[in-house]
Amino acid sequence: GSYLEMEFDTIKSSAALIYDEFIQKADSRTENWLLMSSPVPQTIIILAYIYFVTSLGPRIMENRKAFDLKGVLIVYNFSVVALSLYMIYEFVMSGWGTGYSFQCDLVDYSDSPQAMRMAATCWLYYFSKFIEMLDTIFFVLRKKNSQVTFLHVYHHSIMPFTWWFGVRFSPGGLGTFHALLNCVVHVIMYTYYGLTAMGPSYQKYLWWKKYLTTIQLIQFVMVTSHISQYFFLKDCPYEFPIFIYIIGLYGLIFLFLFMNFWYHAYTKGKRLPKVLQAQTWAHHTNGVMNGNTSHEKDE
Repeated sequence: GSYLEMEFDTIKSSAALIYDEFIQKADSRTENWLLMSSPVPQTIIILAYIYFVTSLGPRIMENRKAFDLKGVLIVYNFSVVALSLYMIYEFVMSGWGTGYSFQCDLVDYSDSPQAMRMAATCWLYYFSKFIEMLDTIFFVLRKKNSQVTFLHVYHHSIMPFTWWFGVRFSPGGLGTFHALLNCVVHVIMYTYYGLTAMGPSYQKYLWWKKYLTTIQLIQFVMVTSHISQYFFLKDCPYEFPIFIYIIGLYGLIFLFLFMNFWYHAYTKGKRLPKVLQAQTWAHHTNGVMNGNTSHEKDE
């Protein structure tokens, strides 16, 4: 068995070497921040999340009454709105409203207050993805298991996972435009969920529900056209182009969902009533781009 042990040690040391070289390219400013030392802690959290929402949680709830959580949902949704507003302000002040060209914006790796502010905002956005895992946990506790779709869970897992690399390697620049837009959409979506959680007497404030579809679509078009510029810009020395491909991939998943929704809503002749359309769409797309699905009671 000594040959196998040697072989294993070689693989282990070459993996260690690859990791060391890989981590040397990382941003030294963010390495000691919470959850940033290595991708292992977040991987454990994400796996625990997946296990809870797909297996453990539903089993625990099987013989229990669904939790109401009305008050919790109201507080939670409006807290996410407040956090998103704060992140918008920080993203704007640390680059997007103070000098970014919306074309080839590179990461500022210096220790200037502005650069550090952007890096901190990226970390906060990353951290907010763990807070938003509560969306799914609340579904499970309220026994809304039909809302816990593959895409919803996939999105909630892959966003924090890939954003760890974002914060660790390129906290700023053109790769953060989708985060800024995502925060804007979150303000709208979570306000909607918060009002819905407040009950029927607040439904009259939801006249703008029918525009949610359009808002999602505008977000998609803006993110995709912004990120696509990279392929047409001459000499854009963006440090880690892989992130551009990942963002493009998110766009494609979103497009796939949109097409899927369109197909079911129109071509199959199952034209849904307007109200349901907005709901289904908010449910589907938000599951991908914004990690959320309608928090309302099944109407």
